[in-house]
Amino acid sequence: MRTASIARLASLISLAYLVACESESDPVAARVQAMSFANSDWSAPVNLGSIVNTSFIEQGPSISKNGLSLYFQCGNCPTNIGGADIFVSQRGSVSDPWGPPQRIGPAINTTSNEQAPRLSRDGHRLFFNSDRPDGLGAHDLYVARRRDKRDDFAWEPAVSLGAGVNTTGDDVQADPFEDDETGTDLLYFASGPAGSGGADIYVSALGSDGTYGPRALVAELNSGSNDRQPSIRRDGLEMFLASDRLGTLGAFDLWVATRPTTSDPWSAPVNLGPVVNSTLIEARPALSSDGTTLYFQSTRPGAVGCTSPTGPCVFDLWVTTRSKLEGPD
Repeated sequence: MRTASIARLASLISLAYLVACESESDPVAARVQAMSFANSDWSAPVNLGSIVNTSFIEQGPSISKNGLSLYFQCGNCPTNIGGADIFVSQRGSVSDPWGPPQRIGPAINTTSNEQAPRLSRDGHRLFFNSDRPDGLGAHDLYVARRRDKRDDFAWEPAVSLGAGVNTTGDDVQADPFEDDETGTDLLYFASGPAGSGGADIYVSALGSDGTYGPRALVAELNSGSNDRQPSIRRDGLEMFLASDRLGTLGAFDLWVATRPTTSDPWSAPVNLGPVVNSTLIEARPALSSDGTTLYFQSTRPGAVGCTSPTGPCVFDLWVTTRSKLEGPD
């Protein structure tokens, strides 16, 4: 039996248990849960290639809703104006190859580190974290806005998300979620002591005054280990994250949690398995709008410019796919 099939079987067994328990009290909820938890096997990851990836450090991908713009950070590219800068690669259609990455300019990038870009669903906001000197702590979260969502270089100057989200520690890796069921605008992110890169996952709601806060710990997604880099599916029923918790195959693995509705708590995260994860690092997941494509960073063998057959290699961007999900679009 293929490894992916084994992982699929384990997932289905867990699903059957959950649905059986739920159906005792609410058969309708059980059917909704079954649709929400249904999943297909992820494909073997593919390196994005030498147009996007280089012998330098590519990390933190974010894909636009139309799939035509790929944002990410380069940690040490020679053209950077800071320690890490944010770049974008574009393509004419989803069947076209990615074009050469371009740095998105001084409205976003500074002489500090700008990292982990993430687009809002409407494409008008770009969230990222930075250690620029006007922040409250080590790394703070910022947002930039643009009027034309098709112009990847027309960003207005970024502003801090403020004290409702940011602390004196590391506040990083934001992922916005617009809940159509409740009309709320949420921001998931990781936070932890300075130098931790975010140790736990939090959520903050956007208030009527346009500011986020106060933040709350998402207890069911966190463990006694490092849990970070949330990426939520567009309908809010699936959450990907990176963690080094018990059961991890490498230094960090990709995990996924699910829920039947956006009003329910998250399930315990499940490891994506050895087809996606390696014995090295897989981190910073970013899910496409239709839920079928997952971008992430990894130090696995096969990186551009890496000659080691076993790794670790420099961080490159990788992609894995699955067939169309069952349940709501």
